[in-house]
Amino acid sequence: AGMNGTAIENFVCVIYNVSFMNCTWQVGTTAPGDTQYFLYWKSSRKEDFMECQNYVKDNYGRHTGCRFQNVTIENKMAHFLVNKSRNGQNIQSYKKKIALYKIEKLTPPLNVTVNCIGILHGCEIQWRPPRTSHVKRDACFKYEIVIEN
Repeated sequence: AGMNGTAIENFVCVIYNVSFMNCTWQVGTTAPGDTQYFLYWKSSRKEDFMECQNYVKDNYGRHTGCRFQNVTIENKMAHFLVNKSRNGQNIQSYKKKIALYKIEKLTPPLNVTVNCIGILHGCEIQWRPPRTSHVKRDACFKYEIVIEN
């Protein structure tokens, strides 16, 4: 329901540093200037929707994103709903489900060390897996090493 083009567009969420999540969107192309959007989310079907507590705003004071802390992934499917508020007009809502593990940007590997024993003997490179809230086995990671010079 609602006038076409009033729902948000380009909704994207990213989880970083293990437990922080940023979600951003653009205002609908035909949404009037006084339209305000409100983001609600839940990380399982059993939970109730919770509203964003830390909105990102554009130059006109409209909500165009949200920052979350203490997000746990645990292979959950999150449900997002962006509602709106505007006096006297019907604005479209936006709904999306996202597998949280698919939007996590991993930290770099930890404690990288390089030990070289002369030209002929080569080098030994060691590291620990990146921090993550949902990957429990180190074997799940694949690494690529780029050696220059």
